[in-house]
Amino acid sequence: MMKRFPVPLLALATLLVVAWTYTALEPCSAWTQRARALGLPVGAASCPAAIASANAAEAPPPPAVTVVPAERREFVDRLFVSGTLMPREEAQVAARIDGLTIVELDAEDGDWVKAGQVLARLDRTQLDALLAENDAAAKRADAAIAQAKNLVTQAEAQAQWAASDYQRAQKLGAGVMSTSTVEQRQTAMKTAEAQLAGATNALAVAEADRKARDAERQELEVRIGRTQVTAPVAGLVSRRSAKLGATASGAGEPLFRIIAGGEVDLDADAPEQSLARFANGMPATLRLPGVQDPVPGQVRLISQEVDRSSRTGKVRIAVSDVSHAHIGAFASAEVELVRRDGVGAPASALRRDGDVARLYVVRDGRIEERKVTPGIVDGDAVEIKDGLAQGETVVAKAPAFLRPRDRVRPMTSTAAGG
Repeated sequence: MMKRFPVPLLALATLLVVAWTYTALEPCSAWTQRARALGLPVGAASCPAAIASANAAEAPPPPAVTVVPAERREFVDRLFVSGTLMPREEAQVAARIDGLTIVELDAEDGDWVKAGQVLARLDRTQLDALLAENDAAAKRADAAIAQAKNLVTQAEAQAQWAASDYQRAQKLGAGVMSTSTVEQRQTAMKTAEAQLAGATNALAVAEADRKARDAERQELEVRIGRTQVTAPVAGLVSRRSAKLGATASGAGEPLFRIIAGGEVDLDADAPEQSLARFANGMPATLRLPGVQDPVPGQVRLISQEVDRSSRTGKVRIAVSDVSHAHIGAFASAEVELVRRDGVGAPASALRRDGDVARLYVVRDGRIEERKVTPGIVDGDAVEIKDGLAQGETVVAKAPAFLRPRDRVRPMTSTAAGG
């Protein structure tokens, strides 16, 4: 005989079956509301859809990585050098006459001077006195020349008369004149000739004395001209050592130093392995002490000799604006070695393993490792010569936990910062 269940238990079983049916067909929120309305217990196990949603919510999203697009830009390869500011050509102006006192100064440090301009004057009093003495000696020489010429004229006349008288005596012969008379006239002729020769020699001596006075005057005029210290070239006076009242000497410190044409170079030291990368005419940007704005320049000269102790060579960089360039001051420069266009990536994106460089690219939400050939490093960017195309998405700084084929959530640097 079949056992009968009480009516309340049968109703309760029916309601549970209906509830499980609604679990598969209705959202968990509707099931929860119905279960609570009936006074049934509500738990996580009573809603499979809720469990699935909770498991889905607890699954972590892919890690976010900061990415930047690979863009084509201009890269400039620069080399930093430093050294001392030096005059390109320096004229050292010394006294060309010794023992005279400096009585006047006409130039100071920083003055621009022309070639031949007077810089200083020396005392010429003694030389002026010697010049006056020379003038008097020259006048005496002129008087001696005039007197000697007169004597020569007289001697020539006397010699001609004595020669004629002797010739007449010879023609008359011994029958008219005695032999002694002829001999006397011959002696008179020879004496007149000797006097003429003496007068001629005296004239030559007087003329030679006059030439000596002329040479002496030329020497005095040269010495007097040297009492004016002049600039041999046009340029900028970098140092004045001359002092009023000092005695000038050609063997001592130059009275003035002049930068020829005002042209100044940076005499910089460069490592020996870098010398081959320099070329004349390369542009450079100089930093001068105390000057805020950079000063343009260009490579002018590359030394062919390397210092054996320091293993560095000299590079001369011409300074275009010398208004604030002080000789002997320290300065630095960045020389532009190469300038070209290329595809760039952040320098922080590169991972180096010896000579091999790699970076990560995001493609279709996954990490892809690229072996690349880096080129010029310009600031925070590096040129990628091979292995990366323009427009590709590069991981700006790859975390250590990333691996190829990992799924990631790319974020631009702006979005990451926000």
